[in-house]
Amino acid sequence: MAPPKRKTGGGRVTPKGTQPGDRKASSAGDHDDHGATASRHTVAASSRYTPKAQRRRLIPPNMIPVIMVMLLIIGGLVIMAGYLVGDASRWFTGVGLACILGGLWFATKWE
Repeated sequence: MAPPKRKTGGGRVTPKGTQPGDRKASSAGDHDDHGATASRHTVAASSRYTPKAQRRRLIPPNMIPVIMVMLLIIGGLVIMAGYLVGDASRWFTGVGLACILGGLWFATKWE
């Protein structure tokens, strides 16, 4: 059993209603509570974060399950057709397996 969590007594550090950019620039001689000299410039918002680029969708999302099911069915029918024709060549098996693998690939794209 895990030990109970400790209460740290934390709470609000800044006054209520303040925003990160509300801090005013202080003069060179100003000191903070710890005696260190404050900088002359305010801290700007970070510009390092770059949002993820939106990928253009080539296939509409509602068509992905339809394509997936169709490829799985076509793959199974091609393999069966190879046996019904009588020769069961590698060509039928290869095309059928390629269609089935294509259906499985579309299954991974379905959200």
